[in-house]
Amino acid sequence: MIFNRFEWTLLVRIILLAASMLLCLYFVFHTERYVSGVIISLLVIYQIYELYQYVLEANRKLTRFLEAVKYSDFTAGFNKDSQLGESFRNLNRMFNEVFDAFRKARAEKEEHWQYLKTVVQHVNVGLLSYDESGNIELLNNTARRYLKAHQMTKIRELSKINPELYDLILKLPTGTKTLIKPSVDLHLSINATELRLRGSTYKLVSIQNILSELQQQEIEAWQNLTKVLRHEIMNSITPIASLAGTAIDIIQEDVERQNGSMLFDQEAYDDINMSLRTIENRSKGLVTFVEAYRNFTNIPQPDFERVKLKNVIEEVVKLIQAGVARDRVAIEVTVPDNLIVRIDSKLIEMVLINILKNAAEALDETEEPTIKIVAHADQEQRVFVDVTDNGSGIEPEALERIFIPFYTTKRDGSGIGLSLSQRIMQMHQGNLTATSEVGQGTTFTLQM
Repeated sequence: MIFNRFEWTLLVRIILLAASMLLCLYFVFHTERYVSGVIISLLVIYQIYELYQYVLEANRKLTRFLEAVKYSDFTAGFNKDSQLGESFRNLNRMFNEVFDAFRKARAEKEEHWQYLKTVVQHVNVGLLSYDESGNIELLNNTARRYLKAHQMTKIRELSKINPELYDLILKLPTGTKTLIKPSVDLHLSINATELRLRGSTYKLVSIQNILSELQQQEIEAWQNLTKVLRHEIMNSITPIASLAGTAIDIIQEDVERQNGSMLFDQEAYDDINMSLRTIENRSKGLVTFVEAYRNFTNIPQPDFERVKLKNVIEEVVKLIQAGVARDRVAIEVTVPDNLIVRIDSKLIEMVLINILKNAAEALDETEEPTIKIVAHADQEQRVFVDVTDNGSGIEPEALERIFIPFYTTKRDGSGIGLSLSQRIMQMHQGNLTATSEVGQGTTFTLQM
């Protein structure tokens, strides 16, 4: 029979122990050498202890393995006593394979956790979670932006930033939602739910800015209304303009045919002629006015391409400086050279031209008129272009309505430019917003 090293070692220890015990008995009972017997007895005890420790080595190894599993410490290895034989080598190999499987599972779990954290941080919905004690467990980047809170560890800290929003979130019943408009560019839909994890209760609040959706619905409503109005007005005004022109021609031909003689006196003839021409001109003007709004309902789909934003802005600035701005308005441009955006440059140029033209016209009575254009990207790689003038600003009542189609504060304005510009930005998955302070100036912000 072939023994492995562990079995041979165990057999040798047992033989030595038996021999020591026999030798002890021999010295005590046959030779009566008690001192030698005592010494050999101590040696026997030591050998029994060593044999006990040797046999329990496998149990200790198993204990170390289970403790490592309990505390998730998989850095250790089992190789030290592999030379004791095949059984020890197999045991160590299995322990190491189990540790490798645990390490792999933990690495995959960590990768999934990091992936989930990245998704949560970059999702376009704000997520806020806190426990019963008010400790914040989750606050993603979108929620920080909506709440205007970069760092929060307690939910009560929100009361110092936005008391109204804090009260609303705290009192919002589970399973319900509500709407709040904390600023011009935010129209938040807030939804709350509760969940239990590891015996603790957490409140999860989702925050979504539905401003773009509301604007989209509003614009679609205006587009549908415009289509109906344009159809009805064109059906009525076109024949009126035609008939007015025909009436003028008939009267003129009648006068010429009768060699200057008229059924009416000259004053009446002039009044009739003027009235008909007024009807004709206003009818044609109204037709032109209605046709102008066709652009509002027929915006072409963006043809996206990656372009250098600075080049687009500089081209528009040259055009404005050669037109309405000329040399009287200073235009300062601050745009990083490496800022690349994916846009339809022709449509964005239309937006910039409209905003810069309005800004230049708003500076007619301003000393040292200046327009500043600043572009930057935030941590989420969203690009913002701020167009700021130092004009007289916009009244709060008008500021809330400037993006409504057909609304204008200009005597010769159509009220379509800013609505069209905002629609173009929404088609770029962005937005156009405005802030203003009377007497200080106005800023239009393009988000793309």
